[in-house]
Amino acid sequence: MLLRHARSLLFLPASNARAIAKVRTLPCDLVILDLEDAVPDERKEDARTGALEALAEGFGNRLTALRINVEGTPWHGVEMIAAKQSAADYVVLPKVESPKQVKDVFSVTQKPVIAMIESARGVLAAPEIAAGEGAAALFMGTNDLRQDIGIPAIAGRDGLAMALQAVILAARAAGIAVFDGVFNRLDDEAGFEAECVAGHALGFDGKTLIHPSQVPVANQVFGPDAQALADARRLIEAATGGAERFEGRMIESMHVEAAKALVARAEAVGQG
Repeated sequence: MLLRHARSLLFLPASNARAIAKVRTLPCDLVILDLEDAVPDERKEDARTGALEALAEGFGNRLTALRINVEGTPWHGVEMIAAKQSAADYVVLPKVESPKQVKDVFSVTQKPVIAMIESARGVLAAPEIAAGEGAAALFMGTNDLRQDIGIPAIAGRDGLAMALQAVILAARAAGIAVFDGVFNRLDDEAGFEAECVAGHALGFDGKTLIHPSQVPVANQVFGPDAQALADARRLIEAATGGAERFEGRMIESMHVEAAKALVARAEAVGQG
C-alpha cells in the first residue's frame, strides 16, 4: 500500500507487548510504534528493544513506522540508529520546525520521514518541510499545536482551521501525504466520527489514532464511499476525452483523473 492511501494510522506504545500483539488483528493501514510520549523515560530502552523485535516479526501487509524522540533528548541518536536497523517503513519525527531536522534523520536512518507539525513555527515552515529532502508525509500534532497557539483544551477546532489548511496545502504543493491529528475523547464516538468527516472534507488523507476502537470509523470515513466509487467507474467508462456531459454535469480530464485516483485508492485498501 502507498502511504497516501492510508486511512487509519494507529499509535502504539512500543513498550506494550499486549497492544502490539493485538494490532496484528486490526484492519489499520499503518502501525506506529511509539518511543516518544507514550513511553516513560525509564522504559525507553526496553521499548526500543521491543519495537525492533516487533518490526522484525512484521505486521502483515500493514505499513509500519517508528516514532523516535526529537533532537536534544538523550535518546535521539540511539533511536535513529535503531530506526536504521529496523524493518520499519518510515520514521515519525515529532516537533518538526525546519526541513533540516527531517534531512538529518533521513540521512542517518535512510528511511523516509513523516514530520509531525506541532507548533506555530512548524505550521509556518510546513511548505519548506514538505518539500525538503526525506519528507514522506506530514502529521498534524493537534494537541501540542493547541497548547502552542493558546487554544483552550475544551475549545473546538475553529481556532486550528487556518493551521490545518495551511499544512494540507503545504503537503499537496509538495506532492506528499498529509494526516489529521488524534482525537482524545475515547468515549465520544459521535465526536470522533464528526471530526473524521470534517478532516476528510478539509482534504486530509487519513487520521492518526490512539485506540483500536477508532480504526473502523477512520477506515469508513476516509475510505472510498461505495456510491462515489460506483460513480467514478461509470465516469471513467463514459469519458471519451475533452469536455463533455456526464449524468447531468460537465466533466473534463481532471474529473477523469480524480475518478481514477479514487478507484486506485479503493483497490489499495481492498474495496476494489
